[in-house]
Amino acid sequence: MALQTEFEFTLPKGYVDEHGNLHRSGVMRLATAMDEIAPLRDPRVRANEAYLVIILLSRVITKLGSLPDVNPHVIEGLFTADLTYLQTFYQRINGDGNSTISVQCPHCGTEFEVDLGHPGG
Repeated sequence: MALQTEFEFTLPKGYVDEHGNLHRSGVMRLATAMDEIAPLRDPRVRANEAYLVIILLSRVITKLGSLPDVNPHVIEGLFTADLTYLQTFYQRINGDGNSTISVQCPHCGTEFEVDLGHPGG
């Protein structure tokens, strides 16, 4: 069985580019050690540690809609809900390489699997 290194996702809101186009679907790859180390050298991170997530996500998101490049400027333009989603998604896939979690319906108690990378499971 091959190791899955790329995971598809769909943003809750989506990134709106300078032309008004909405980009919601994308691909995030597993992070390497260098992905987590390199941002620490960036002057923007040294000035504001909160910027680390911007640089990190711009390194591991390989595709977002039809954008030719996912860079820090794109990540800066995300809605807060999408940034939070991507941080959670990053932690999930890099924690154990699986974007699926077990959840329980609060109304009926039924347990089922939800894939964080695909809305609706």
